Amino acid sequence: MDINKLIELDSIAKESVKKYTKFRNLFYKLTNSKGKHFVGIVGPRGVGKTILLKQLANYYKNSFYISVDTIDDDLFEIIKKLNETLKIKIFFLDEVHTYKNFDKELKMLYDVFETRNIKIFLTSSTALGMYKSKYDLSRRLLLKTLYPFSFMEYINFKYDKKIDNISSKDIYNKEIPVKYLQYSQYFYSYLKGDLMPFALQEPDVLPLLKNILETVINKDIPKIEPITVDETEIIKKLVRFIALSDVDGINYTSISNNLKITKYKAEQYLSLLERAFIVYRVFPKGTNVLKEPKILMALPYRLIYKDFTECIGALREDFFISTFWALNKKIFYLKSTTGKKTADYILEDNEDIAIEIGGKSKGRSQFKGLSLNKKIILADSIDNNTKDKKPLFSIGFISQE
Repeated sequence: MDINKLIELDSIAKESVKKYTKFRNLFYKLTNSKGKHFVGIVGPRGVGKTILLKQLANYYKNSFYISVDTIDDDLFEIIKKLNETLKIKIFFLDEVHTYKNFDKELKMLYDVFETRNIKIFLTSSTALGMYKSKYDLSRRLLLKTLYPFSFMEYINFKYDKKIDNISSKDIYNKEIPVKYLQYSQYFYSYLKGDLMPFALQEPDVLPLLKNILETVINKDIPKIEPITVDETEIIKKLVRFIALSDVDGINYTSISNNLKITKYKAEQYLSLLERAFIVYRVFPKGTNVLKEPKILMALPYRLIYKDFTECIGALREDFFISTFWALNKKIFYLKSTTGKKTADYILEDNEDIAIEIGGKSKGRSQFKGLSLNKKIILADSIDNNTKDKKPLFSIGFISQE
């Protein structure tokens, strides 16, 4: 164990982020958090977890940053020695999923160091291990998710324009203030991949995103779930099938039929992809409906397989789901008892709200027969700004709780 080398790497890591003068919303939430629990930051690859962790390490005094994938020695012993020799109280552990039996190690660290008031922040590019841990981490580890930029964050980071939040209540009940409509010009760039923080430096995000997807399927998932090489190839075909298909009709049954796998396997693979932040499963709400989810994709993975103009409709729904997922809102898709199409989604937010998503010409015909008091169309145009018809991009300004 070369402590001097670790000290040098800690200094380099903290110095390297001083050039980043802006902070994600999660940074402020974490610096205001209290309690003895350890904090786990999970999120997609490329979303900026390492930069966030280094910024936190700079913010806190008496802290130490360790990139876990660079150490071969016993992690417990390293932290113990740094605490005893340098009196370090706060540790920042990056990419902990690369460490063998990290969940067991975390439990031991917490149990031993809790009385010493030591706190640990950690990151992982996959939430898989956190959820599947055989050790009880629930009372020891507070999980926080770092998502790609919200539309509002993107405009702030890319164009240095600070925008006031809009409450969800105002979105549902009032016209959007005119000052927000100017930001529609940035919406398609956002959908095309600029929501990923690395797009601030890399103008062509799709090759990088393709590499990320390969890493998730080939490395991250097999580290957590014992799947075969043949199964990783099936998962690749599954992602491609979802991306190339229309949004409606993609569920366990259609995947099973097209990929010649069981519905059980379809569910298993989709669960893994969801926990790796590649897809979203949205379940139906209603009586006597087939309880299979509708499958959406995280932005902008669909564009690896299909041109923007060919999948703009699906990207609109991906944006809608991604936005409210990050806001921790419950979303269901609607389906009538006969299977006939109705409004796209129900959003649970104090009251049930029926939401239809589409282009400029989208109308209210899908709401026919719905008894809900609140019905909103989110249309991809600034021409739609009435009490019950709003520009789709406006939900990107809703404040996070």
